[in-house]
Amino acid sequence: MRFLTGCAALPIFFCTGLSANPLIDQLIGATTTFLEQEVESHLARSARTARYEVKVNRLDPRLRLPLCPPDALSAHLESPTEPVGRVTVRLSCESDVRWRLFVPAQVSLFQQVLVVTRPLGRHSVIKPDDLTMLERDVGLLGNAYMTDPQQVSGMRLRRQVSADSVLAPNMLEQDEVIKRGDKVVISAANTQVSVRMSGEALESGNTGNQISVRNVRSGRVVKARVLGPGQVEVAM
Repeated sequence: MRFLTGCAALPIFFCTGLSANPLIDQLIGATTTFLEQEVESHLARSARTARYEVKVNRLDPRLRLPLCPPDALSAHLESPTEPVGRVTVRLSCESDVRWRLFVPAQVSLFQQVLVVTRPLGRHSVIKPDDLTMLERDVGLLGNAYMTDPQQVSGMRLRRQVSADSVLAPNMLEQDEVIKRGDKVVISAANTQVSVRMSGEALESGNTGNQISVRNVRSGRVVKARVLGPGQVEVAM
Protein backbone atom coordinates (compact mmCIF):
# COMPACT_ATOMS: atom_id res chain seq x y z
CA MET A 1 0.00 0.00 0.00
CA ARG A 2 1.26 3.45 -0.91
CA PHE A 3 0.92 6.37 1.52
CA LEU A 4 0.53 9.92 0.23
CA THR A 5 0.81 13.00 2.39
CA GLY A 6 0.55 16.74 1.84
CA CYS A 7 -3.27 16.48 1.51
CA ALA A 8 -3.04 13.96 -1.30
CA ALA A 9 -5.78 11.33 -1.48
CA LEU A 10 -5.01 8.15 0.46
CA PRO A 11 -7.16 5.07 -0.18
CA ILE A 12 -8.18 2.78 2.69
CA PHE A 13 -8.31 -0.94 1.92
CA PHE A 14 -10.20 -3.87 3.37
CA CYS A 15 -8.48 -6.48 5.50
CA THR A 16 -9.46 -9.63 7.35
CA GLY A 17 -8.34 -8.60 10.79
CA LEU A 18 -8.27 -5.50 12.93
CA SER A 19 -5.57 -4.97 15.56
CA ALA A 20 -5.41 -2.30 18.25
CA ASN A 21 -4.37 0.90 16.51
CA PRO A 22 -5.14 4.41 17.84
CA LEU A 23 -5.27 5.82 14.30
CA ILE A 24 -7.79 3.17 13.21
CA ASP A 25 -9.87 3.94 16.29
CA GLN A 26 -9.80 7.63 15.42
CA LEU A 27 -10.79 7.01 11.80
CA ILE A 28 -13.66 4.70 12.72
CA GLY A 29 -14.89 6.99 15.47
CA ALA A 30 -14.79 10.13 13.33
CA THR A 31 -16.48 8.41 10.39
CA THR A 32 -19.21 6.85 12.53
CA THR A 33 -20.00 10.08 14.37
CA PHE A 34 -20.10 12.06 11.13
CA LEU A 35 -22.40 9.57 9.38
CA GLU A 36 -24.77 9.36 12.35
CA GLN A 37 -25.14 13.15 12.25
CA GLU A 38 -25.64 13.11 8.47
CA VAL A 39 -28.30 10.42 8.65
CA GLU A 40 -30.17 12.24 11.43
CA SER A 41 -30.18 15.42 9.32
CA HIS A 42 -31.27 13.49 6.23
CA LEU A 43 -34.20 11.92 8.09
CA ALA A 44 -35.24 15.28 9.54
CA ARG A 45 -35.18 16.95 6.11
CA SER A 46 -37.21 14.20 4.47
CA ALA A 47 -39.62 13.81 7.42
CA ARG A 48 -39.04 10.06 7.37
CA THR A 49 -39.29 7.65 10.27
CA ALA A 50 -36.60 5.02 10.00
CA ARG A 51 -34.06 3.03 11.98
CA TYR A 52 -30.47 3.11 10.81
CA GLU A 53 -27.16 1.33 11.30
CA VAL A 54 -23.70 2.62 10.40
CA LYS A 55 -20.91 0.13 9.74
CA VAL A 56 -17.42 1.32 8.82
CA ASN A 57 -15.59 -1.15 6.62
CA ARG A 58 -12.59 -2.82 8.21
CA LEU A 59 -9.41 -0.84 7.72
CA ASP A 60 -5.86 -2.03 7.25
CA PRO A 61 -4.11 -2.09 10.66
CA ARG A 62 -0.77 -1.51 8.90
CA LEU A 63 -1.84 2.05 8.17
CA ARG A 64 0.73 4.41 9.68
CA LEU A 65 -0.10 8.10 9.94
CA PRO A 66 0.19 10.51 12.85
CA LEU A 67 -2.90 10.98 14.96
CA CYS A 68 -4.76 14.15 14.06
CA PRO A 69 -5.65 16.69 16.79
CA PRO A 70 -9.44 16.28 17.27
CA ASP A 71 -10.16 19.95 16.52
CA ALA A 72 -8.24 19.70 13.23
CA LEU A 73 -10.03 16.62 11.88
CA SER A 74 -12.92 17.25 9.48
CA ALA A 75 -15.25 14.89 7.63
CA HIS A 76 -17.22 15.29 4.39
CA LEU A 77 -19.51 12.96 2.46
CA GLU A 78 -17.61 12.16 -0.73
CA SER A 79 -20.29 9.95 -2.29
CA PRO A 80 -23.18 9.51 -2.87
CA THR A 81 -25.15 12.71 -2.35
CA GLU A 82 -27.27 11.17 0.42
CA PRO A 83 -25.89 9.17 3.37
CA VAL A 84 -27.64 5.93 2.49
CA GLY A 85 -26.22 2.63 1.22
CA ARG A 86 -22.54 2.38 0.30
CA VAL A 87 -20.91 5.66 1.19
CA THR A 88 -17.42 7.14 1.21
CA VAL A 89 -16.34 9.70 3.80
CA ARG A 90 -13.39 12.01 3.19
CA LEU A 91 -11.41 12.68 6.35
CA SER A 92 -8.94 15.59 6.36
CA CYS A 93 -6.38 16.58 8.97
CA GLU A 94 -5.48 20.27 8.74
CA SER A 95 -2.80 21.04 11.35
CA ASP A 96 0.95 20.58 11.66
CA VAL A 97 -0.05 17.06 10.72
CA ARG A 98 -1.63 17.11 7.27
CA TRP A 99 -3.23 14.22 5.50
CA ARG A 100 -6.42 13.25 3.70
CA LEU A 101 -7.95 9.84 3.16
CA PHE A 102 -11.20 8.14 2.18
CA VAL A 103 -13.07 5.74 4.43
CA PRO A 104 -15.77 3.42 3.02
CA ALA A 105 -18.82 2.54 5.08
CA GLN A 106 -22.32 1.10 4.81
CA VAL A 107 -25.40 2.96 6.05
CA SER A 108 -28.45 0.72 6.39
CA LEU A 109 -31.74 2.60 6.60
CA PHE A 110 -34.59 0.41 7.79
CA GLN A 111 -38.12 1.54 7.00
CA GLN A 112 -41.61 0.02 6.85
CA VAL A 113 -42.46 -0.67 3.20
CA LEU A 114 -45.22 -2.45 1.29
CA VAL A 115 -44.50 -6.15 0.75
CA VAL A 116 -46.58 -8.65 -1.24
CA THR A 117 -48.01 -11.40 1.00
CA ARG A 118 -48.65 -14.06 -1.68
CA PRO A 119 -47.80 -14.80 -5.33
CA LEU A 120 -49.79 -12.59 -7.70
CA GLY A 121 -50.27 -12.97 -11.43
CA ARG A 122 -49.89 -10.40 -14.16
CA HIS A 123 -52.78 -7.90 -14.28
CA SER A 124 -53.92 -8.87 -10.78
CA VAL A 125 -55.76 -5.99 -9.12
CA ILE A 126 -54.13 -5.21 -5.77
CA LYS A 127 -56.36 -5.89 -2.74
CA PRO A 128 -55.64 -4.79 0.85
CA ASP A 129 -54.95 -8.35 2.04
CA ASP A 130 -52.37 -8.82 -0.73
CA LEU A 131 -50.00 -6.45 1.09
CA THR A 132 -48.38 -5.99 4.47
CA MET A 133 -45.94 -3.51 5.98
CA LEU A 134 -42.51 -4.94 6.80
CA GLU A 135 -39.16 -3.41 7.66
CA ARG A 136 -36.59 -3.46 4.87
CA ASP A 137 -33.23 -1.79 4.24
CA VAL A 138 -34.31 0.87 1.75
CA GLY A 139 -30.66 1.71 1.10
CA LEU A 140 -30.57 -1.49 -0.95
CA LEU A 141 -33.79 -0.66 -2.81
CA GLY A 142 -32.96 2.73 -4.33
CA ASN A 143 -36.34 4.37 -4.93
CA ALA A 144 -37.99 1.06 -5.85
CA TYR A 145 -40.37 0.82 -2.89
CA MET A 146 -43.66 2.24 -1.60
CA THR A 147 -44.79 3.13 1.92
CA ASP A 148 -48.43 4.18 1.59
CA PRO A 149 -51.17 1.59 0.94
CA GLN A 150 -53.34 4.39 -0.50
CA GLN A 151 -50.82 4.73 -3.34
CA VAL A 152 -51.86 1.35 -4.76
CA SER A 153 -55.63 1.88 -4.64
CA GLY A 154 -57.10 0.99 -8.04
CA MET A 155 -53.77 -0.33 -9.35
CA ARG A 156 -52.92 -3.65 -10.95
CA LEU A 157 -49.66 -5.51 -11.58
CA ARG A 158 -47.76 -5.18 -14.83
CA ARG A 159 -46.12 -8.58 -14.29
CA GLN A 160 -46.16 -11.64 -12.06
CA VAL A 161 -44.84 -11.01 -8.55
CA SER A 162 -43.69 -13.57 -5.98
CA ALA A 163 -44.55 -13.57 -2.29
CA ASP A 164 -42.36 -11.40 0.00
CA SER A 165 -41.46 -9.05 -2.87
CA VAL A 166 -41.14 -5.36 -2.06
CA LEU A 167 -43.77 -3.53 -4.10
CA ALA A 168 -42.24 -0.94 -6.43
CA PRO A 169 -43.95 1.79 -8.51
CA ASN A 170 -42.69 0.30 -11.79
CA MET A 171 -44.59 -2.94 -11.04
CA LEU A 172 -47.95 -1.16 -11.16
CA GLU A 173 -50.34 0.35 -13.66
CA GLN A 174 -53.78 1.86 -13.27
CA ASP A 175 -56.58 -0.68 -13.57
CA GLU A 176 -59.04 0.21 -16.34
CA VAL A 177 -62.23 1.76 -15.01
CA ILE A 178 -63.97 0.58 -18.17
CA LYS A 179 -63.19 -2.73 -19.85
CA ARG A 180 -63.94 -3.87 -23.37
CA GLY A 181 -67.52 -5.17 -23.57
CA ASP A 182 -68.78 -3.11 -20.62
CA LYS A 183 -72.15 -1.42 -20.89
CA VAL A 184 -71.73 2.34 -20.67
CA VAL A 185 -73.81 5.50 -20.65
CA ILE A 186 -72.80 7.86 -23.45
CA SER A 187 -73.46 11.51 -22.69
CA ALA A 188 -73.22 14.51 -25.00
CA ALA A 189 -74.01 18.12 -24.24
CA ASN A 190 -73.64 21.71 -25.33
CA THR A 191 -75.08 24.97 -24.06
CA GLN A 192 -78.55 24.17 -25.45
CA VAL A 193 -79.08 20.42 -25.21
CA SER A 194 -77.95 17.38 -23.26
CA VAL A 195 -78.51 13.77 -24.30
CA ARG A 196 -77.73 10.35 -22.85
CA MET A 197 -77.77 7.01 -24.61
CA SER A 198 -76.76 3.41 -24.00
CA GLY A 199 -73.50 2.14 -25.43
CA GLU A 200 -70.95 -0.66 -25.40
CA ALA A 201 -67.22 -0.16 -24.84
CA LEU A 202 -65.14 -1.54 -27.70
CA GLU A 203 -61.89 -0.79 -25.85
CA SER A 204 -60.67 -0.68 -22.27
CA GLY A 205 -59.61 2.62 -20.74
CA ASN A 206 -58.90 4.68 -17.66
CA THR A 207 -60.40 8.01 -16.65
CA GLY A 208 -59.53 10.65 -19.25
CA ASN A 209 -58.70 8.12 -22.00
CA GLN A 210 -60.35 8.23 -25.43
CA ILE A 211 -61.93 4.88 -26.33
CA SER A 212 -64.19 3.57 -29.05
CA VAL A 213 -67.82 2.94 -28.05
CA ARG A 214 -70.83 1.71 -30.00
CA ASN A 215 -74.21 3.37 -29.70
CA VAL A 216 -76.44 0.37 -28.96
CA ARG A 217 -79.48 1.93 -30.64
CA SER A 218 -77.93 3.21 -33.87
CA GLY A 219 -74.91 0.93 -34.13
CA ARG A 220 -72.69 3.96 -34.75
CA VAL A 221 -69.12 3.78 -33.38
CA VAL A 222 -67.72 6.98 -31.90
CA LYS A 223 -64.72 8.10 -29.87
CA ALA A 224 -65.62 9.00 -26.29
CA ARG A 225 -63.71 10.21 -23.25
CA VAL A 226 -63.91 8.06 -20.13
CA LEU A 227 -65.46 9.99 -17.23
CA GLY A 228 -65.53 7.15 -14.71
CA PRO A 229 -66.92 3.64 -14.26
CA GLY A 230 -69.65 3.11 -16.88
CA GLN A 231 -69.62 6.76 -17.98
CA VAL A 232 -68.22 8.22 -21.23
CA GLU A 233 -68.66 11.54 -23.01
CA VAL A 234 -68.65 12.51 -26.70
CA ALA A 235 -68.24 15.98 -28.13
CA MET A 236 -71.20 17.61 -29.83
